[in-house]
Amino acid sequence: MNKIKDSIAQYLKDKTLLKYFLYAVYIVITTGFLFSLMSNPSIRNFFSVIENKTFDVRQSLLAPYKRVNKDIVILSVDEESYEYLLGKYGEWPISRNIYADIITYLEKQHPAAIAFDLMFVKSLKSSNDADNKLAKNIAKYDNVFTSINFDNQSFDLRKPVDLPEALKANILNESNVNIKNDMLTFSNCRAIIDAILYTTPNIGHINLVRGEDGIARDLPPFVVYKDNYYPHLALKVALKYLEQKENLKIKDFKIDKYGNLLIGERTIPLTINGSAIINWYGPSGINSHNTFEYIPMWKAEKNIYEGTKLIPENYFKDKIVYIGTSATSLFDLKSVPTDRIFPGVEIHTTFVNNILDNNFIKRVPLWTDVLISLLLSLFVGLLVIRSESTVISSLAAILTGTIYAIAATAIMFWFNTWVGIIIQLASILLVFIACYLAKYILKSRDLEYTYALATTDGLTELYNHRYFQEQMLQNIETGKRYNKPFSLIMIDIDFFKKFNDTYGHQSGDAVLRQVAQILKKNVRSTDIVCRYGGEEMSIILTNTNNQDAITTAQKICNAVSEHPLKIVNGNEVKVTISLGVSTYPQDGMTPQDMIKYADDCLYAAKENGRNQVGNLAK
Repeated sequence: MNKIKDSIAQYLKDKTLLKYFLYAVYIVITTGFLFSLMSNPSIRNFFSVIENKTFDVRQSLLAPYKRVNKDIVILSVDEESYEYLLGKYGEWPISRNIYADIITYLEKQHPAAIAFDLMFVKSLKSSNDADNKLAKNIAKYDNVFTSINFDNQSFDLRKPVDLPEALKANILNESNVNIKNDMLTFSNCRAIIDAILYTTPNIGHINLVRGEDGIARDLPPFVVYKDNYYPHLALKVALKYLEQKENLKIKDFKIDKYGNLLIGERTIPLTINGSAIINWYGPSGINSHNTFEYIPMWKAEKNIYEGTKLIPENYFKDKIVYIGTSATSLFDLKSVPTDRIFPGVEIHTTFVNNILDNNFIKRVPLWTDVLISLLLSLFVGLLVIRSESTVISSLAAILTGTIYAIAATAIMFWFNTWVGIIIQLASILLVFIACYLAKYILKSRDLEYTYALATTDGLTELYNHRYFQEQMLQNIETGKRYNKPFSLIMIDIDFFKKFNDTYGHQSGDAVLRQVAQILKKNVRSTDIVCRYGGEEMSIILTNTNNQDAITTAQKICNAVSEHPLKIVNGNEVKVTISLGVSTYPQDGMTPQDMIKYADDCLYAAKENGRNQVGNLAK
């Protein structure tokens, strides 16, 4: 009994060690997973694509709680305006006289800025006067802006132009942000007409950055052309507004050591590739009241040329007026996180609004995501390891993931910070599975050990009497079903009581253990060796007829008698055994009948001199 208690205590100690070992294993698995995420570009890109989708979902969920700056309006060539202008003037694009007149009309109301999200490329031979008129009106006012675009078109198609010095930007970069990368460096420029290009410094690029899925989530404040930096149109427009409203003047741009583009007290967090992640205000204002107000171009045209009052007087005073297209047929539509059909002009106004509100999105570094993942993994792993209920631990893991996703969304809303979700949820799932595998291994080992304790004799390490009875019944049933024999050998150590009296019980125990080992070594792995009780043992020989069983019994008898056994004082002794054999079905149809017949043979062996296999026929 004491030995069994010691065995249980040792097992519990080993179980605790195993538990913490497996706990360490799942930490290593998680760390290895996260390390591979950081070092393997394919895995990193895969998770990045999915993470971008979570950004889109969060931006869409948060959009109803954001408000745009009402000082930004869009004078748009929408579907109705396109139909009206095409019908009235009979051609598209319309004469640049109209745009020149729009500038005059707007400037009478003293807007903060006028920005053309339109490309005035190529002079129209029949409308040189219109080009010159537009160019003069743009140059006349210091708050009128227009756009150019950079690309990588073949030099055979278009020769790269040299841009005026006034369009270039000086940047002091104290960070590891690399603007001169392949994504933002261009070899060619789609320039506008010289009459505008060389008469105003208020020209900015309108390039976009799209993800692999075609969705525009960020925008580059600067691009590189002929090794020079050129600012975005929206950045220039926002600076003009801040110059008027806050007397903010910026001559040179600075990117601090944290990767933030400094705009006075405002900061634009940049990615390592030099883009700014936009904080989106919702679906396009064309179909939503949540974002920028659209004024159809046809109303402005009627106000200018017909004297109507379709737009209230001084409506554009102190406002930023963006002029662009939103008609589907004009193809300036993009996909963004909050809308799949989003006019390009509204992307630029969103960028302006982000600057004014100082609310660009900052993406946390990868190591921050990894650290959060590791902490969540440890927490969930501890929950699973310590919880006895599968349902509770599963619900706890799901709740942890849900709460984290909600918290990450709240952080994006309140702090404009993009904390990852996918890596963290994947880590929680991975650790949850790993810990359950660990618990399964522990539980399996518990069951095996508990079963072993219940079926094994503590002294001899043979199966005990209870297991013997179970196996006898099972073999009887198998024999009946498949009509196959099996045999039973009953064994008794000769003169064992006298041996105990002579050498002591400790020596007797040593003999029992050694005899048990001899029995196990001389039978097949499928045979079942048991301690029947006291010095009596038994062997169930599966699928064995009587003759083979007797042969095996004789071999065992010889092996025991020939093998010297060590006792506690270091001396060696020899013992003998007596054996009896019974076989199903010839010697009995029940366990009791077979045990009785084998016992009778055993006693016959004793009566005939011991150290032999008994036979009732003698």
